[in-house]
Amino acid sequence: MHAPDVSGLQRVAIASAQKQDDQLHLRDDQSHYLGRVLRLQAGDRFIAMDGQGTWWLAIWRGEAIAQVVQEIPVTTELPIPLVLMVAMPKGNGMDEIVRQTTEIGVAEIIPVMSDRTLLQPSPNKLERWRRIATEAAEQSERQLIPKIHTPQPWKAALETVQSASTVAESEKRAIAAFICTARQGLLLRDALSSFLNQPTLNQLTLPSQVVVATGPEGGWTAAEIEWAIAHSFVPVSLGCRILRATTAPVCATSLIAHHLEARQPVQSL
Repeated sequence: MHAPDVSGLQRVAIASAQKQDDQLHLRDDQSHYLGRVLRLQAGDRFIAMDGQGTWWLAIWRGEAIAQVVQEIPVTTELPIPLVLMVAMPKGNGMDEIVRQTTEIGVAEIIPVMSDRTLLQPSPNKLERWRRIATEAAEQSERQLIPKIHTPQPWKAALETVQSASTVAESEKRAIAAFICTARQGLLLRDALSSFLNQPTLNQLTLPSQVVVATGPEGGWTAAEIEWAIAHSFVPVSLGCRILRATTAPVCATSLIAHHLEARQPVQSL
């Protein structure tokens, strides 16, 4: 079936259980958004996305029901999943980190409690970040909604990555992991370019993930950097300037996304 023109259509993230055969059962807030906020009329089209890689063209029938017309083939994700480990900044800084790095293309965000982290998030914060990620994925036309992990101490977060690395090794692949430090190590750009341009690297041996960790206000402690290195993280720099804890994650993920997308053509929708 020919792919329809879906440019300009609103995206709505749904749970898998909301799709039953060719019908979508919308939540009250979704119906309110389509009808009262966007002013859609019965018969207007929109895109339903399950946050796990699939889009459908749907027709709103009014109230809580929509009809699925067809699945839409699309590729808007980075060719290699990008995982952000971020030491949580104070205040509401994580809100914008989640929003902006979701737009950039991260697949997972692991909020970290480091030695210098001041924020002690409540369960409500985690749910808020997940809502923000969903909204940002809809806005930026993502196929996937990033996974937002429960906040973890630094050592536990490193173990989470180590477990993923063990799985990758069983598949004869690796995880490329970097820790951003203040004016130490290679530039992230150069370290990533060197890794991805190895003569022996091919489609079968590409890393299963690229992981980048950015620090808190005041930076990582020496012990935290040592723990990361012991878990195969490569220290890298984001440049000669000291970036804020809310700026560094956006800078790092943007650099990595640029290098990864340079390896594949960008699809127009």
